[in-house]
Amino acid sequence: MQSEVSTKTLWIGRIVSGLLILFLLFDGAMKLVKPAVVVEATVRLGYSETTIVPIGIVLLISSILYAIPRTSVLGAILLTGYLGGAVATRVRVGGTLFEIVFPVIMGVFVWGGLYLREVRLRRLIHMHQGEN
Repeated sequence: MQSEVSTKTLWIGRIVSGLLILFLLFDGAMKLVKPAVVVEATVRLGYSETTIVPIGIVLLISSILYAIPRTSVLGAILLTGYLGGAVATRVRVGGTLFEIVFPVIMGVFVWGGLYLREVRLRRLIHMHQGEN
């Protein structure tokens, strides 16, 4: 196992993670601002309007933790839970296949970007693969 990440791999991971972080920060900020489209979509999903800001705060905190190298794994874990909730919500309300799969794809980007940019995660995964 190579102990370091190549420069190309590192930058691909940073770009994937950076684009994802921008998307999630925008989504979280929109929940704080609460434009009509966000309120309507949230209520349509079965949540009260009073939940929008707390959900936005959770998303922003999780995204910021993911963006900081020292806390990126914790952020990825929190974002995985957040995105799992999004999948469960879409299944519960009978969402389209795209609406259900989109948060899963985002989760793949969360962990894929982190894997590409974080040597410690790569070592951990490869260490456990050797045990099987």
